[in-house]
Amino acid sequence: MSIKSNKRKEIFIGLIIGLIKFSALHAQNYETMPRQLDSISAKIIQTALGQNKAIELLTELCVKIGHRLAGSPQAEKAVAWSKKKMEELGFENVRTEPVIVKRWIRGKEECFFRIGKEKQKRKINICAYGNSIGTPKEGITAEIVEVKSWDELKEKGEQVKGKIVFFNRPMDRSLISLGTAYGLAVDQRSNGAIEAAKYGAVGSMVRSMTTRIDDKPHTGQMHYVDSIPKIPSVAVSTKDADLLSGLLAEGKKITVTLKLECDTLPPVESANVVGEIKGCEYPDEIVLIGAHLDSWDKGHGAHDDGAGCAHIIEAVRLIKELNLKPKRTIRAVLFMNEENGLDGGYAYASKERPNEKHIAAIESDAGGFSPIGFGISDSTLHSKLSKYAYLFIPINADRFKIGGGGVDILPLMKTGVPGIGLIVDGQKYFDYHHSDNDTIDKVNERELALGSAAVAILAYIIAEE
Repeated sequence: MSIKSNKRKEIFIGLIIGLIKFSALHAQNYETMPRQLDSISAKIIQTALGQNKAIELLTELCVKIGHRLAGSPQAEKAVAWSKKKMEELGFENVRTEPVIVKRWIRGKEECFFRIGKEKQKRKINICAYGNSIGTPKEGITAEIVEVKSWDELKEKGEQVKGKIVFFNRPMDRSLISLGTAYGLAVDQRSNGAIEAAKYGAVGSMVRSMTTRIDDKPHTGQMHYVDSIPKIPSVAVSTKDADLLSGLLAEGKKITVTLKLECDTLPPVESANVVGEIKGCEYPDEIVLIGAHLDSWDKGHGAHDDGAGCAHIIEAVRLIKELNLKPKRTIRAVLFMNEENGLDGGYAYASKERPNEKHIAAIESDAGGFSPIGFGISDSTLHSKLSKYAYLFIPINADRFKIGGGGVDILPLMKTGVPGIGLIVDGQKYFDYHHSDNDTIDKVNERELALGSAAVAILAYIIAEE
């Protein structure tokens, strides 16, 4: 490496340290801050950006393997790839931990509609929801009835018998938090088939969970209950949802034919993938960092949650690259089957781990966008970590809020372990989520690298605290 190159790196790190010190002085008295971390965090950021390894990891996972539906051959390739990658990078105690996962397959899908007595059929862009039953080989053909609320469904009551209910309550785009908008709309996906079947409907169609208007439907998990007949359930692209709604508003009668080959097969064994940096003083105290390895069978599963897997592997690699020796063990866990049952999260939390104590669990499952901070479930831990927020100001990731965690670490949180979720700029997340839009070209390599740096810095802080 040239002298000029080394000099540029020294200048770069110096600038970051200077900004950290400046930020700390304006946050509180710098003399009270843990100054030894200034240089470490600056080097982590510089190394993440300069070496640019996170995007390499994501490319291998998403392009060479592709989407990774739990129980599929691609998911098992991802398990093998992750284990091998951790070993190649020198992680300690690399292993797989068995997980029994649900297995659902999509098969071929087809949907079209006719207006009134027209003979012409028009395609509808749909995809089955995870766990949906299939249709008879000839499909089902029925009139659709649009509803925009549970109350409207209840009011229509017997009118939906023998018909397909079209749930068309959009995500509220006026809300700043799209996560909140998603939460207020996703019950249609989860429970639409159950509620429609109560009134004798033969199928459920749901407007995709996105504010983006396009022809790409978004899948996701749905549910049945044994006491109510099971009916097929599909997502409809927002573009087609608007088309159907407009025609119905004109008083047109819409008849839909739906054919699905999806099926649920017996559960199979898969695995969580685990690797560590062993703590040099308190090896039995664990700081877990995790993401989920599986994805839906759409696109590449790049933002959800390939980016999280890249964050986690790269975070450990960065700490090792800089030869840091954390006091506590930092454990990377790539969980299996978050999307369709949380099997990996429950398997990890229920496994007996004699003498181990989890200090905290950090999850990345919000995409590979620019990091803006962390949500921390425990108010006491939030108070301890907030004094380090100044270290994240150079990358605009200093928003430490009370309340957070993650889905995969939720079973662990229920045992009393504080949970922390990486927060990113998520305004585009639901453009891609669970759809064919979620491909690697939608991930910016610098934003991905900064997410890795943020996770590495926080994990190291907690391991040292």
